Amino acid sequence: MKDRPRALFAGRMRYTLPLPDWLAKKWDAIEPELDYRVLGAAADGSGPSDHRFHLSGPGRPSALDGVLFYLRLPFRVRNEIRDFKPDAIFASDPFLGAAALAGRRLARRRTPIIVEVHGDWRTFTRLYGSPGRRLLTPLADRIATFAVRRADATRAVSSFTAALIEEARGIPPSAVFAPFSDLSAFSERPPEELPARSTILFVGALEPYKNVTGLDMAWRRLASRVPDAALVIVGSGSQRELVERLVRDFPDRVVHHEWLDPLAVASALDEATLLVLPSWPEGLGRVVIEAFARGRAVVATDAGGIPDLLTHEREGLLIPPADVPALAAALERVLTDHELAERLGAAARARYSDWHSTPEELASQLRALVEATTAGTVR
Repeated sequence: MKDRPRALFAGRMRYTLPLPDWLAKKWDAIEPELDYRVLGAAADGSGPSDHRFHLSGPGRPSALDGVLFYLRLPFRVRNEIRDFKPDAIFASDPFLGAAALAGRRLARRRTPIIVEVHGDWRTFTRLYGSPGRRLLTPLADRIATFAVRRADATRAVSSFTAALIEEARGIPPSAVFAPFSDLSAFSERPPEELPARSTILFVGALEPYKNVTGLDMAWRRLASRVPDAALVIVGSGSQRELVERLVRDFPDRVVHHEWLDPLAVASALDEATLLVLPSWPEGLGRVVIEAFARGRAVVATDAGGIPDLLTHEREGLLIPPADVPALAAALERVLTDHELAERLGAAARARYSDWHSTPEELASQLRALVEATTAGTVR
């Protein structure tokens, strides 16, 4: 095997070891290109860490799990720099980038740090978790902006996140390429015909940045106008009570699943007329690509990275951010016009190939970014 650069990946993702097949595909493809280690967190029921995945257990008390993860990360990065001696460090968001910069300082090394921006870091305290997090907004904004500016290289996943990086650094990102997602569960069989019952599907975190409140209000407007329609919600988060209230108020029409595996999400898309994504600061919107693979129209917000994926009136309908009447009207239009839903769904399926990627492509792009960063040919 040819010499491979060493890369340390620092992320907040919770891993279950051994890796499930859909995630193993990504890391199996990276291994021939990069000698890597991963710093992350262990999911409940995970096996012990191995030579590749160094995972921390849940913090106690559980309410401080996230805070403790970030506080401990600089010391974990320091230890990996001294032990593993990576050629570069990938930080999967600016806050992790700040922790990696602190760890590099503790290690007294100049290991290059690549900060990735998958979404708008300003939502971290404003539109996620408890309202108390908003008190941290000024500090969080300064930390994230500092990390993006001080990074040796940056990676964006869409034109939206590229603009965020350029706004902070004054220069474009070092690289722009989308993350890999194993979409085999969505693409390995032809799309199904539209269901007999008009059904809306939402898949995402039940957090303020997903505009769950807006979806709740739009559904309550829509429910009487399309009395046979159903709403299926997949996700968990701090706004779970709002969704549970919807289920209580519409027991025969609203269904909530806290989590579904990819095959089950694909089946939920088959049983839906459309996918709705009312959030506005999406970095890219992977679930939109999943909907495309199943040939389903999308109603989403005309903001963030969504317009990179979706053209208004072609694969779906775009609405202004936080516009409840527009959201309700767009949902009603697709639900009550079968020909429109079919046309948008067919265009979505045709567009899917533009966004399909392989884990090998991602691995090659990651290696190229590491090599360019260590060579000093990117900023």
